Amino acid sequence: MNISRLAILVCGIISSIGFSQESDNSGGLDKELEIEEVVITGQFEPQSISKAVHNVRVISAQDIKNLGAVHLGDVLNQYINITVAPTRSGRTTVSMFGLDANYFKILVDNIPLVNESGLGNNTDLSQINLNDIERIEIIEGAMGVTHGANAVSGILNIITKKTTTDKWNISATLQEETIGDEYAFFDEGRHIQALKVSHNISDNWFVSVGVNRNDFKGYLGNLKGRYHQTNDGLRGNLWLPREQFQPNATIAYKKGDSRFFYKFEFLNEEINFYENAVQSGWNAEYGSYKYGNDERYFTNRFYHHLNATGKIKSKVNYNISLSHQYQKREIEKFRYNITYDTEMNNTTDKDQSMEILYSIGTFSNFFNNDRIDFQLGYEFVNNNGFSVELEEGNKKKQVRERIDNYDFFAISEIKANENLSLRPGFRYSLQSMFDNQYAISFGARYLLPKGFEVRGSVGKSYRTPNFNELFSKMIFDGHYFVGNEDLDPEQSMTYEVNVKKFTYFEGGHSLSNNFMASFNDIDGRITSALVGWDGGTPMYKYINISKYRSINLSNTNHFRMNNWNFSLGLSLTGISRVIDNQEFSSDDKYLYNFNLNANASYTIPKWHTTVAAYYKYTGKTQLFVEGTDNYTLADIEPYSWLDASITKTFWKDRIEATLGARNLFDITDITQSGTGSGTAHIAASQILLAYGRSYFLKLTYNLNF
Repeated sequence: MNISRLAILVCGIISSIGFSQESDNSGGLDKELEIEEVVITGQFEPQSISKAVHNVRVISAQDIKNLGAVHLGDVLNQYINITVAPTRSGRTTVSMFGLDANYFKILVDNIPLVNESGLGNNTDLSQINLNDIERIEIIEGAMGVTHGANAVSGILNIITKKTTTDKWNISATLQEETIGDEYAFFDEGRHIQALKVSHNISDNWFVSVGVNRNDFKGYLGNLKGRYHQTNDGLRGNLWLPREQFQPNATIAYKKGDSRFFYKFEFLNEEINFYENAVQSGWNAEYGSYKYGNDERYFTNRFYHHLNATGKIKSKVNYNISLSHQYQKREIEKFRYNITYDTEMNNTTDKDQSMEILYSIGTFSNFFNNDRIDFQLGYEFVNNNGFSVELEEGNKKKQVRERIDNYDFFAISEIKANENLSLRPGFRYSLQSMFDNQYAISFGARYLLPKGFEVRGSVGKSYRTPNFNELFSKMIFDGHYFVGNEDLDPEQSMTYEVNVKKFTYFEGGHSLSNNFMASFNDIDGRITSALVGWDGGTPMYKYINISKYRSINLSNTNHFRMNNWNFSLGLSLTGISRVIDNQEFSSDDKYLYNFNLNANASYTIPKWHTTVAAYYKYTGKTQLFVEGTDNYTLADIEPYSWLDASITKTFWKDRIEATLGARNLFDITDITQSGTGSGTAHIAASQILLAYGRSYFLKLTYNLNF
């Protein structure tokens, strides 16, 4: 399908569905019955989604339930404009508009989430617990004014639960899942247990504690596991076994206009790597034996968040958060004696860590005026990073660096009239390692008759180099890859326009349609480039040299009718990357990718049952790949993904059972094929995407009283 036909298809859906004829009797009662979602991300205070100047997408707790999602990647995998990228270790990151996880910021209750190499970006989605989520809010586009560095392609804010309608709420969950066609009660598959207890101590105090265990036994595929003793390259797992343990606690207080909460979470994760090669050994204790040089990866994360909101002298609103977060990764290396099932020569070393001290505060409602509001804010970040790098001569060096920034921002919301709202904003960032940075934005929302809403925005944002780009070193025989402490932050400009239409029909049915067009322009993009030669070894170093441009058109539609819910989304993204390694550069032409997603759910009230299906099509992706003397074009084949589930409640809704299937089309690998000539020709290769079709059964017991 060529680009012109795709554009016609998108426009056709807008004209045929988005601007459909509304009922003459659609006002009054039906509109009053329509419950609008309330959003908080990027807002001065919680407000209805139609009043927000930003276009906010909401993923509900019900969607998460219907998917039987184990981690955040299972949820985002079904949403348009978002690409989820897993690795065989289970680490899963997200990209948007072709920009990787360094440009997309993930927050929990408006606080960026730490990882081993940074704050908020490049977050491992598989390490985020879904059992405590109330909803997820996503804003696409530049959010540098409100959320600082690295919020270039968008932000995702996870809103956690901080209250319950009952005196006590006790929830216990068991979930069993096949991994492809592999499953056994103890040795194969995925096994999840969760427990949460919430209690309203009084009208003012609320407390909850919970724990979640996720035991993924790995996926063998064509390999033969840990105990295989033949040296044929088939030992180990295709997807590595990993176990996660996550306790959490929340305490909240409210009285009058004042609110505060404290949230704590701990993550303990263990990943096991079994070497494919099998070797022979001998010692006096065991005699002859077979062994593998195996490794374990341990991750620990501590998360503390204290938040207070209220009014100063019954007028000025304040919202202040303090957070301390720490995440580290350790590597244990050992010789595993396969013959006698024992371990030898165990050594454990810390590989990476990041400690964060963070505070953000906003103050608003300075004027007693319904037409204008003003918000002042600050964001203070202290990053203490650690990593072990490999220097020349195979020498390990410990790197400890501190990176601080102190930001101040101001935003105004001006209601020119009942229909037009304007939102200018400015942020200035004092940087300890880079030149001081700034971000600007201007947004507008205009309400038109017959349910139309028009939004537009322009914003300048920046991305600061991450710890790896600044300080990494990997130097050994034939390899030379290093960071660069003199890197500059990348600069970006984003332009976006959004048209939304709500239509209400007789009988309470509703239709919403949303068309979005955006353009993103990034200069000084950081690339690992060839900077010289060390004898016959090419030397690569991160430098600000590449360019990036993207155009995105997307259309999303949601229809509600009685107990039916339907959604359909389409997107067309064109990306121009000029990748320069100082020897040669790629073409700057736009490469296009088409995506489609659709989901449907039907609730049968009499049976207390909901049936849901989620489908996503990812079209052919093209990208330039570096050869020996030029960049050549590679194609990644298209693929489709389908998830389905059926959920039923029993015994006055105390027991909830969900039976479902993931990846019904049984996707495993997809092919990347190259075009070109001579030394730049790229052979076809396989990209590891999934472990095939899986089935799950989830049982939850809820006791409310």
